[in-house]
Amino acid sequence: MFIGRRETVQIRLDTLALADSPRLAGADFVHIRALAEVEETLPPILVHRPSMRVIDGAHRVGAARLRGAQTIAAQFFDGSETEAFILAVQMNITHGLPLSLADRKAAASRIIRDCPQWSDRAIGVATGLSHKTIGALRRSTGIDTQSNIRIGRDGRPHSPDRADGRRIASELIARSPGIPLREVAKAAGVSLGTAHDVRQRLRRGDDPIPGPRPPANRTPAPPRSAERVQIKDARLVIHRLKSDPSLRFTEAGRALLRRLELYAMANTALEGMIDALPAHAISLIVQLAYVFSEDWRRFAAHLEQRQTSAPVDDSVEQGPEKLIDYPVTSRPME
Repeated sequence: MFIGRRETVQIRLDTLALADSPRLAGADFVHIRALAEVEETLPPILVHRPSMRVIDGAHRVGAARLRGAQTIAAQFFDGSETEAFILAVQMNITHGLPLSLADRKAAASRIIRDCPQWSDRAIGVATGLSHKTIGALRRSTGIDTQSNIRIGRDGRPHSPDRADGRRIASELIARSPGIPLREVAKAAGVSLGTAHDVRQRLRRGDDPIPGPRPPANRTPAPPRSAERVQIKDARLVIHRLKSDPSLRFTEAGRALLRRLELYAMANTALEGMIDALPAHAISLIVQLAYVFSEDWRRFAAHLEQRQTSAPVDDSVEQGPEKLIDYPVTSRPME
């Protein structure tokens, strides 16, 4: 939640309220005493103007009172009570004395109640928790939204049901053919690309909601990758791939095998890291994870495209089921 540049003013300490803090245990007096001994000027606190509640800086307020000060440097925020609470959570997971896991889960439960239209990922970013944790909290509260639109991490509405989003977009375009696609996308909770596709389908007289893709015109049709093999142990499959001469004895094959082996080792126990990672780094880590997963998705899509477009050779056994039947050897990769 961006608050922009704010004017810093001096306000009296006795006008401030310290209620509604996301910290379940209240202020940490050891931290207050430590701040009171700091000689440098501390950053201004953030105050919710309508209620004069301290959004960020309760420990700095305590330190100022301990030093006998009458005023403190502050900036104002003019949003709603709910926005002020969410901002308090966001600011207290990125600097200062961080919120505990229990604090963040309690805050997430409150945001679910106050903003049920927010997506699990958006609430996760605001509270420094994984979207899976938010989903579990949402289910435990029994609270959900009946709306077809969810507010995502980007602050934009998105439709959980893609068919509903396309249907809404088609109705908007049918009523107002000249409506800008950006307005359609925003109102329907779909991407700009989806809104464009809906308009093109309507112009062709097609259904705005695409049906299942027709099978390829060749016999036999290649099975989808999800149906070819269910990999339970990636390291075992990689070990067997390493015995394939067509991979082991080519530069591209060896490079791919090394990368697969590296990813298999690096991806072990990723789920166990989620709640242990520092909150201030989560945004960048999330972006990197999506970048890497998108790279592999494109790689897989290109391979599948090559597989489906290549002519079928009945003399060669197809599919990973046959490939992983190569004998397992302990010989190191050359």
